[in-house]
Formats: sequence, structure tokens, C-alpha cells
Amino acid sequence: MPKHSQYRSRGKHALDADDVEWLESTPENLDGPPEGDRWSTWDQSTPTEKGPRPYPGWLVTELAAVDTEFGVLKTGKEADVHLISRGVPGTDRVCLLAAKRYRSAEHRLFHRDSGYLEGRKTNDDRMNRAMASRTAFGKQAIAGQWAVAEFSALCRLWKLGVPVPYPVQIVGTEILQEFIGTPDGYAAPRLAQVSDGLDSLWEQLVEAMVTLAREGLAHGDLSPYNLLVHEGRLVIIDLPQIVDVIAHPTGPSFLDRDARNVATWFTAKGLTTADPDALSTLLRREAGLPT
Repeated sequence: MPKHSQYRSRGKHALDADDVEWLESTPENLDGPPEGDRWSTWDQSTPTEKGPRPYPGWLVTELAAVDTEFGVLKTGKEADVHLISRGVPGTDRVCLLAAKRYRSAEHRLFHRDSGYLEGRKTNDDRMNRAMASRTAFGKQAIAGQWAVAEFSALCRLWKLGVPVPYPVQIVGTEILQEFIGTPDGYAAPRLAQVSDGLDSLWEQLVEAMVTLAREGLAHGDLSPYNLLVHEGRLVIIDLPQIVDVIAHPTGPSFLDRDARNVATWFTAKGLTTADPDALSTLLRREAGLPT
């Protein structure tokens, strides 16, 4: 129970000297949890801002839960990813989450926006014009779109059975998702760091990319650095720029680039079945595009 709740339960009608000293010395604790860094944000998200039902059994959804931060897992140009433990104090109910926090418009590098946003318009013409001209308002709108786009993509792909982290919730520009790694907080390695089991990993990757293509989608920035390998299982991450290859003016080129990036890496590792052209042709055919 927070200290201010304990104070109210004492039934006092006036502060004594000890109370005044405590209030002045620890004002930041008035609304904070008894331990950890913050109360769980689960109740701050609406049902549409939470992951697909049924919620996984490992996920802590109790309102008494507390979030504790354990440092940065990854830094990037648009966002940083932090490791968070969400647990109910005094119980064994705890889970690890990856918190991806997109930076504000003033602190982001918009190096990828122009190409990806061509196929991502809003119903607000004023906002579309502002985004196109990169006004201050437009940049802020773009910043907000990235988190929403990634969370929506994660939810969609999870329901399709694509190997992505379970999307827990979105709060503003923070996405909380399943942590892929060991129970003691060691993150799964990226594919770029892996040299064993490549045949199986290639098969898993092709299957996932085919599923995306059948939905008319491409990752848009796929590489060995945004693919994780955990206990022999491939997991796709970093999805804010997912591309509708049918609606986007240059959608097929994103499909081809994804195929080339990953197949070339596997080929360089000695996997003879990884052919960039063959994969590109397969994905185009599955997406209903000219080959």
C-alpha cells in the first residue's frame, strides 16, 4: 500500500511534525508504488489498445502489479527498447516485457518516413498535408503514427500465426510486448549472431514471409538484425514500417528488397537453398503481383 494511503488510514485530522517532514522529503512517493518504478499501466489502455484475446496465461494483468525497469535492451534512431518486469508484489505473478518507446518529434530521425508513408494516409487532409511538408505538427503526427502502426501490425500478424512477440498493450508512444529471451532477462540473439540450425531457420522465415505476402504485406525493412532466434524458433521484430504491397505505389520493391536482404545473408552462410530471385518470385506470386 502506498504511504499516502497508510497515512489516510490513521484517522488523523491534522499533520504533526513528523508527517510534515516526511511529506516534504519524499513528495515523489505520494502516488508511487511501494516498490518498483511505476504502477502497471494495464488499466491505462482501452480494450482496442491491448493485445488479442485470449490473453496469454503468462501475462500479468492484475491492477496491483508494479513495473520495474532493468535497463535498455536496444537503442535505435526512432525508438529505444527497455526491459521491464511486471509483477504483483508478494506473489509469484511476474512476467518480463519489452517496452519500445518512440521518441518525440524533436528527438527522432525521420530517415525512413518519406518512402513508407506514401501508402499510409489519414482521413484528415490537413494532417496529410502537414505530414507531407514536415511541419512541426506534421512531424508530431508522423511520430505518433509509428507506434500505432507497429502495434496494429503486431496484433494483425499475431492473429495470423506469424512468429512475432505477443503485443501486450500500447500507451501513447510506448508499446509493451512479449520479451523474447530467458527468464533471467537475457535477450535472444539476432539472426546475424547465429550460425547453427540455419536450414530450419530459413524454412521458418520463408513460411512467415509467404504468410505476409498472402495478406498483401511486406515487412519493409527485413534483415538478419530484426530477426531473433530463441530456442530454435525464429521471431520477427521491428514492424512499424510494414508495407501494403498492393496499395503502396512502390510496394513490390519492398517485397523484393526483403527477399534479397535475407536470402543473400543465408547464401553467404553457405545455405544453397536460399535464392534471392526464387524467393522474390515466390512472394510476388503469393501476393498476386506480376512475376
